[in-house]
Amino acid sequence: MPRADQRGTNHHTIGRTAVSTATSTASESTNPAGISPGDAAAELDNLREEIDTLDTQLIEMWNRRAELSKRIGQLRMASGGTRLVLDRERAIMSKFRTALGEDGSQVAMLLLRAGRGPL
Repeated sequence: MPRADQRGTNHHTIGRTAVSTATSTASESTNPAGISPGDAAAELDNLREEIDTLDTQLIEMWNRRAELSKRIGQLRMASGGTRLVLDRERAIMSKFRTALGEDGSQVAMLLLRAGRGPL
């Protein structure tokens, strides 16, 4: 029969071998990552703030890229070229797919459409 000492450790005897197992109390409990709830909340706030900053930067870069792409299209057409260059679009699609996997293809399509408009 196990018996607990003052530190919350259970002592068992299995055959002739003594085995000790630690027990936890409610005041000692933490999440599986070993982080206290207060520390986890503070880190969540910091990480979400960083994500918000990155989201703002991504939106700014998205808009700037669309402006540049539209201007390139205008210049290409003014010089007698076509509105879009399929080889260039394929290269962009490939770059994003290689870097991001299948989701990269979707991101690239949205970026291209933002710059040139729908086909």
